Amino acid sequence: MNSDIKLISIIIPVFNENECVRELADEVSRVMDSCGWKCECVWVDDGSTDGTAQKLDMIRASDARHVIFTLERNFGQSAAMAFGFKKASGEIFVTLDGDGQNDPAGIPGLIKKLIAENADMVNGIRSKRQNSMLRKLASRIANGFRNIVTGEHVRDVGCTLRAFRGVCVQDIPVFKGMHRFIPTLVRIAGYDRIIEMPVNHRPRVKGKSKYGISNRLWVGIADTFAVCWMKRRMVYPKERSKN
Repeated sequence: MNSDIKLISIIIPVFNENECVRELADEVSRVMDSCGWKCECVWVDDGSTDGTAQKLDMIRASDARHVIFTLERNFGQSAAMAFGFKKASGEIFVTLDGDGQNDPAGIPGLIKKLIAENADMVNGIRSKRQNSMLRKLASRIANGFRNIVTGEHVRDVGCTLRAFRGVCVQDIPVFKGMHRFIPTLVRIAGYDRIIEMPVNHRPRVKGKSKYGISNRLWVGIADTFAVCWMKRRMVYPKERSKN
């Protein structure tokens, strides 16, 4: 099974995560060392101002598998993630938050399930989610709303930890908030073998969250209706197989 994978790309967008990146990089390296796959870790620094860029340079100097890209200013998580998609070289992509709450130990399981099930994407479901009750409730309501409007059945769209085939995201539209709709956008693009599995979720112990209910509620509602429109109107022509 492992011999068929030439390269795995782990994509991590970060913004002002100076306190988290060194420990997270070490965790990713240990996990990937243990499973024997060839990998690259694509870090996209989204215009950090707290010394994150310098920490990432130190990480790259100690392990060449860590590739660093620094954006000229803060564009947002979606844009940084999409930039990472364009720069990644692997056949299989894995996305991971840079705050340490996604557990890198779950990466091998996601990849193995993706291959075993011949899936296009394996989306993580945060098990025993380590957030406040208010945030969990808001997330559950938002997730249900997105599913109803877009016709999806994804249990945890907000979980960044997922594994998927790189081809799935080659042409998806990039907009602020895109990262919360990746399974739906992948399905629109014609890749509908999307499955889910539980992954470990950890409390944030360093740094500060960039998101709250106030800065994503109304824009999240607008984005949901925009994605619903895309689902009805966007097309991705493909050439008929000659076989």
